[in-house]
Amino acid sequence: MVRVGGLTTKYYKETRGVKVSGGQKVKCGTMLTRQGDRWKPGLNVTGRTHLTAGCDGEVYFTRKKGNYKKAVTYINVRSVEKPKKK
Repeated sequence: MVRVGGLTTKYYKETRGVKVSGGQKVKCGTMLTRQGDRWKPGLNVTGRTHLTAGCDGEVYFTRKKGNYKKAVTYINVRSVEKPKKK
């Protein structure tokens, strides 16, 4: 059987979702999620469905009440200050 380009749904499901866990250190530009409406960008996070880190730091999650009493999960990055050289 010959496949012509594209991904099948069998393998495509594996690429979606959260790519990091809480407490994990990330660098600026690291991808945090892929194609998800479950997570919203919080502090130091950019994007809509593909969320990326806006700065170096540590990942943490918060939950808030959204519309219709539905809980919404926000992904945040706590920035880490780099030591200054003298």
